[in-house]
Amino acid sequence: MKTLKIKFVLFFIFSFFFLTLFFYYIVCFCGIYTNTQLHLIKDTIISFSLSFISPIGISLIPGIFRLSALKAKKKDKKCMYKFSTFLQMI
Repeated sequence: MKTLKIKFVLFFIFSFFFLTLFFYYIVCFCGIYTNTQLHLIKDTIISFSLSFISPIGISLIPGIFRLSALKAKKKDKKCMYKFSTFLQMI
């Protein structure tokens, strides 16, 4: 447990250090090239929104097949359940 706490503390210290370094780099870049600020903000918002939307879609599609297979009255949807597990592995 002690080594796990040490790893977490080191992870957050390194993450904070690199985020600070990247922020400084972006601020310097936008300070020199002032016309790129709007494009940078727009691309950041697009990337951030896609990083939230894609996992929802990837998790939702196998879930739809699995729910319909599990809620079947006759329990004859084994093929649909196996297809959902195949989609989940992809």
